[in-house]
Amino acid sequence: MSYVARPSEIERKWYVLDAEGKTLGRLCSEAAMILRGKKKPTYTPFLDTGDYVIVINAEKIRVTGKKAEKKIYRSHSGYPGGLKEITFEKLQAKNPEEIIRHAVKGMMPKGPLGRQMFKKLKVYAGPEHKHEAQKPEIWEF
Repeated sequence: MSYVARPSEIERKWYVLDAEGKTLGRLCSEAAMILRGKKKPTYTPFLDTGDYVIVINAEKIRVTGKKAEKKIYRSHSGYPGGLKEITFEKLQAKNPEEIIRHAVKGMMPKGPLGRQMFKKLKVYAGPEHKHEAQKPEIWEF
């Protein structure tokens, strides 16, 4: 029989990922793995066994090729003609945290469990974050 973690046994740690000079997809896939708990031996697919992730320096994330000009983020208000489009460059200048949130959310499981896991992601544009009390460890990859 396989090991199944009990909710009372799950220990959560806090990790800091520095986005400076990192590629968007590689950073976000690492963050998604930590949030899901796939890097732990206690991983259980139907339970939230993951840790908290703090991403700092979100404005210094980079993308390869011509994605900076060509990548488009779309959102719809639900009203006719309510489609809004913004390029990667403009979104990085306006709200760089949203780029990382959007990428990580797409890598999480769809449904209530995925939404619960996603809430453990904290993204900050600058090098400062407000989670020093949790004693986060720096995650190198």
